[in-house]
Amino acid sequence: MSDNQKIITNSRVLVSGGAGFIGSNIVDTLLEQNNYVVCLDNFSTGKKKNIEHNLSNPKFELIEGDIRDLSTCKQACLDVDFVLHQAALGSVPRSIEDPITTNEVNISGFLNMLVAARDTNVKRFVYAASSSTYGDHPDLPKREEKIGNPLSPYAVTKYVNELYASVFSKTYGLKTIGLRYFNVFGRRQDPNGAYAAVIPKFTNHLVKKESPTINGDGKTSRDFTYIDNVVQINQLAALSNNKSAINKVYNVAFGDRITLIKMFELLKEALSDFNPEISKVNPIFGPERKGDVRHSQADITLARELLGYQPMENFRSGIKKYARWFWENKDQECI
Repeated sequence: MSDNQKIITNSRVLVSGGAGFIGSNIVDTLLEQNNYVVCLDNFSTGKKKNIEHNLSNPKFELIEGDIRDLSTCKQACLDVDFVLHQAALGSVPRSIEDPITTNEVNISGFLNMLVAARDTNVKRFVYAASSSTYGDHPDLPKREEKIGNPLSPYAVTKYVNELYASVFSKTYGLKTIGLRYFNVFGRRQDPNGAYAAVIPKFTNHLVKKESPTINGDGKTSRDFTYIDNVVQINQLAALSNNKSAINKVYNVAFGDRITLIKMFELLKEALSDFNPEISKVNPIFGPERKGDVRHSQADITLARELLGYQPMENFRSGIKKYARWFWENKDQECI
């Protein structure tokens, strides 16, 4: 089996934030692969409807709790082989408005999870890091060893996660791997609310034939990353036997970038297959958003070489899959 086909099977896995967008997709895949999956979530941003189809599965366990409580974290980690830590309070704008809660969840909560994983002898602790860590560093594409100054409280918290994980690896021997996600999109991503990500938000507008607002001139670019690529690399990180791969952070992306205006056009094109009227919708341009990075693109060489990461979906294929999923589920409560 090649590296990029490695899958977790016959294991006990904790997915913190398992009712969230990314977490619930990981949970589904792990259950399909014959694992026992523990989901820890307090439903502050995750949704019970993302996992309700698994509640009757005898190999699925839901712990409704908060990572800010150490005893809950220890309960969730008990007898677990792997921790795939996705729980966090995301969103740059949210962190600017409420830095204290972002810090409590993303740093204190993260530290609790590390302590719990250490104390229960977890084999591998894989955690969601963030491309926001690159901050104001101007180089493109982004390489793991070169970061700048953080531009938001959220970015600070995600960088502190990396520092804590490194300390726990060196001091306690906990095997950790961080995954710097770049603008993940896909099924179950929440299109509603003040902190909705751009692709589901735009999709929601387009389906209703409403004009979405692009922050800035539309030339801001991102390395949008389809959810299936993220599910793949979480498993590769958990299973890697390469000693050189441990206690590192990796970019998780496709390794390309696309402007917001081009993203809008391709999304509109994909959705127009279901309703040709959508093709007539044009965007509105608004002010730039505080804390946003102008351009973002990942160098994924390190993940390819050390983890065997081979992203299966590029932006075009991913957006077509997402558009179909959204269209088929637009009248359901999962949207």
